[in-house]
Amino acid sequence: MKLAIVQDDIVRRGGAEQVALSFHQAFPDAPVYTLAYDPHATYEEFKQVNIKTSWFGKLVRNEDTMKKLFFPFGVWAMRQLDLTAYDVILQSTTHCAKYIKTRSDALIITYCHTPFRLVWRSETYEQVRNASFLKRIAFQYVINRLRKIDLKSARRTDWFVTNSSEVVPRIEQAYHPKQPISVINPSVKCKNFYVDENPEDYFLVVSRFEPYKKVDLVIEAFNQMPDKKLLIVGKGTKENELRSMAGPNIQFLKSLSADALATVFARCKALIFPQLEDYGITPLEASASGRPVIAYGSGGVLDTMIPVSDISSAERSTALFFNTQTTEAIIHAVSIFDNFAFNSAFIRKHAESFDEEQFVMKIKKFVIEKHKEHCEAKVFDFVN
Repeated sequence: MKLAIVQDDIVRRGGAEQVALSFHQAFPDAPVYTLAYDPHATYEEFKQVNIKTSWFGKLVRNEDTMKKLFFPFGVWAMRQLDLTAYDVILQSTTHCAKYIKTRSDALIITYCHTPFRLVWRSETYEQVRNASFLKRIAFQYVINRLRKIDLKSARRTDWFVTNSSEVVPRIEQAYHPKQPISVINPSVKCKNFYVDENPEDYFLVVSRFEPYKKVDLVIEAFNQMPDKKLLIVGKGTKENELRSMAGPNIQFLKSLSADALATVFARCKALIFPQLEDYGITPLEASASGRPVIAYGSGGVLDTMIPVSDISSAERSTALFFNTQTTEAIIHAVSIFDNFAFNSAFIRKHAESFDEEQFVMKIKKFVIEKHKEHCEAKVFDFVN
């Protein structure tokens, strides 16, 4: 079995990049193909990986520039990336990893984090929603072109895998897959986190600063609770706006080392997770630190968290859910949080069921089984 791993791009630290690293652990001899690679902006572990970029990636590494030139140059470059020498293609993707050249008889397994959001849910982009008439026409032209490319490329997939049950219906609606979709939840690296039995008196947000992350709601909530301290870790396009909103009880941190981030997790009272995510690795990182999560109760957290139902169930729960993405809901959840006696040992144990070793084992088993079936089917077709 000659296998290649494909990742959309490797220019940031995020869940998709962690999945690609786990794929590499499952198949350490496989090269990782990608549109662009910035070793300074992503995880250090990639420096030990045989990474092959497109011609676009040799010219563009910066994430902002990559996004601006993605259409048409990035798309064009990815469609020229030749992987016809490989029997098995294992893709980690939301967008362009699917576009590479493959043999017609190759086994293609697509780990789809979600269908390409710009193409299939363009209304979720603020730039699209608020575009002027002429810009809207230009956006629609690009979206229509990308949709044709994305759908054609996706239809080559033999097996889709995804990160949570939240994403399954989206893949079905967008791509109409040939086979049932498998859910293999991404992992958390428990070894990178530790439990501190003496947490400090602050709540925590760890997030990119983008509109859909809803960090503004948490800031608004804590502005109305000046006696409660909030630490916010992250960066993004809304950073200046969010900083300008924050009261004196809110502190921003950025560019933390892995050890410093683990300490911030271990010592918080709870992580606050206000966004709707397809999966969301941050709540599991809090769990690996033995800390509970105050989360909007929808999306990927339904797969990964055990919500508290009453005071007596807190010992065997990992999260307190709120049901609406509003400032008032966050204030209420924070105000009742101290009523629940969460068990840090139980929370850590729960996180270990999502540990990287489990994910690597499941992915490796899935690929090997599907390759065997694929080979047997080719032999059957040849004989008949």
